[in-house]
Amino acid sequence: MNIVSLSNSYDADFVSAVEKESKQNVSLCYQCGNCTAGCPYTHFYDIPVSQVMRLVQAGQRETALSCKSIWLCATCESCTTRCPNEIDVARVMDVLRHMARRAGYAPEPKVKTFTDSFLSSVEKHGRVFEMGLMATYMSKTGRFLTDADLGPKILPKGKLSFKPHPIVGKEQVANIFKRYNEERNS
Repeated sequence: MNIVSLSNSYDADFVSAVEKESKQNVSLCYQCGNCTAGCPYTHFYDIPVSQVMRLVQAGQRETALSCKSIWLCATCESCTTRCPNEIDVARVMDVLRHMARRAGYAPEPKVKTFTDSFLSSVEKHGRVFEMGLMATYMSKTGRFLTDADLGPKILPKGKLSFKPHPIVGKEQVANIFKRYNEERNS
């Protein structure tokens, strides 16, 4: 168990930034634990959701942004629906993940690699190209044989195409990514 010295490590700017970006008042959380009790991924987390919320309240930027839990959150919103104070906890977890990404944290690099590969596929093809996504993810992570046993089952059913499907509006999707990248770099 880590002991946190709140007087030495409280980061008020971090608390304000999380509240501003998530549009949530994290001080409303009174640690009832409903979010953690309802989370289907709690047993995979290094820090339960309620404790992540407590870290945010306590301004513990480093610990909150470097935990694995924010990367493993599926944003299923079970925590949000169970919160008696109507805090959108899933939104807070999402904001923490974005903040961690901007700060260069990636305690779960395979999750980050999957997300990057997914977004790259959508940017390039206008929607996700599953076979290309799998190839990119596998080449970046070295997980070449992961789920290889599923190939013979799904390929004959036409569930995966070897070519991306053409879609209407592909250019508009690319423009969304272009605008986002321009705004992020300005």
